[in-house]
Amino acid sequence: MIHSRKQFMLYGYYDNESDDDVNSEANARRINNVEQCFGSSGQPLGIPGRVLVGEGVLTKMCRKKPKPRQFFLFNDALVYGNIIIHKKKYNKQHILPLEDVKLDNVADEGNLRNGWKIMSPSKSFIVYAATATEKKEWMAHIRKCVNDILAQRGLRQSTSIDSPVWVPDSEAKTCMHCRKSEFTVVNRRHHCRHCGIVACNPCTGKRWLLPQQSSKPIRVCLTCYQKLSNEASEFSASRKHSVITGGDHPNSSGEDSSEDDDDPARDGMPSADQIAIHDAHFQSYD
Repeated sequence: MIHSRKQFMLYGYYDNESDDDVNSEANARRINNVEQCFGSSGQPLGIPGRVLVGEGVLTKMCRKKPKPRQFFLFNDALVYGNIIIHKKKYNKQHILPLEDVKLDNVADEGNLRNGWKIMSPSKSFIVYAATATEKKEWMAHIRKCVNDILAQRGLRQSTSIDSPVWVPDSEAKTCMHCRKSEFTVVNRRHHCRHCGIVACNPCTGKRWLLPQQSSKPIRVCLTCYQKLSNEASEFSASRKHSVITGGDHPNSSGEDSSEDDDDPARDGMPSADQIAIHDAHFQSYD
């Protein structure tokens, strides 16, 4: 776990909401600085009407272990990335539109405390704050931004099925589908992209098009495959654009490669776990 010295840094957006906040030079500089920290690997963030509400470091539950990630809360999006050099360089940028984001509390368990789920159709995961106060501030500000953007755009939150929160590798010693296969170098761990369980090669040999997560069919377990097939049949869905039944193939999509498994140290950069993170709080821009 990452224990920050200060709290979530908030930039005063909700203290004085006005056109001046949106168009201020200070806001533009902050957003430009975030873009520069992501470099060419990130998408442009400076769009009209966007305000950087706050930022901070949260511990994200990844496949193999919890890892620190830098989060930026905008008035319309939640952006996060891997920490390469604290406050100076990030990569693996992810942008979640706030109109799709939902939050859910996670109970404390052992050393994993002050956590909550961040869920969306494209990606869902668990994060942990350093303190209960920081968790409360993060969740309150995210929810306010979500409610505001929905109201401003006259939208209701999407009823699309959210992507699952993946079960960590450490919680599955054997396949969670067949309950008997042990994982080996050949029979690797894989995650079902529909329910999030960890399963073996044979139990995740099917693929299905989940357009909110990928433009190509991705790996699902046999139970989810059957469920999705039945649903598609019931609604007369066309199999030709939604189903691929082939097994493992070198060129098929949906392998368990993930930004969470990319270790910057392999490329000569210090990993996020090796960085001494200071002021890992949600920063407010007053």
